[in-house]
Amino acid sequence: MQFKKQFINSVLLLHMRKNTYVQYYGKMDNYIKIFKALSDTTRLKIMWLLINIDEKICVSEIVDVLEEYQYNVSRHLRILKGAQLINEVKEGKWVFYYLSPMKDEFGELVQQAIHSIPDSEMTNEMMKCKKRLTMRENGIDTLDDNV
Repeated sequence: MQFKKQFINSVLLLHMRKNTYVQYYGKMDNYIKIFKALSDTTRLKIMWLLINIDEKICVSEIVDVLEEYQYNVSRHLRILKGAQLINEVKEGKWVFYYLSPMKDEFGELVQQAIHSIPDSEMTNEMMKCKKRLTMRENGIDTLDDNV
């Protein structure tokens, strides 16, 4: 819970500090979609990992790092993709996820706020992720051949 509050406060402070105001209701819908997508701890952790490892990652790697079921991770990734926070690229039989390039100041502020979450909140996940990524061969996940 503290994790989410800290994130929301960071985004709001950064947004207010920059004096950025919503001018069109269409944009408001996009902002709402982003905040809803980031309101779940697992999705926020996925975003934090993508920002801090600065590398594409596949579902099986996220499953191992977060110790979540594959179905749940796939659902969370679908929601993040729907909010245009992440993209996917298919390489052979693998689908990798990576951060979407931010198109406006708001998106940049969101990523800055996520990046500002202290590493101490994600120590275990970051250690698992670094270890898991070393198990790749030529950039491809070698542990899960069932995808």
